[in-house]
Amino acid sequence: MAHAINDECISCGSCEAVCPEGAISEGEGKYVIDSSLCTDCGSCVEVCPVEAIHPQ
Repeated sequence: MAHAINDECISCGSCEAVCPEGAISEGEGKYVIDSSLCTDCGSCVEVCPVEAIHPQ
């Protein structure tokens, strides 16, 4: 199951830096996760300072 980033995102970029699959990119107003690339490793969840990333 892929993860998703909600509106709590502060666009800090820490999640993009740790994603081993390159599934996270900067979107309009927040970062977004490409669900076709996400392998559900959870690396992004661990580094998000505002807990904005959750399973879809």
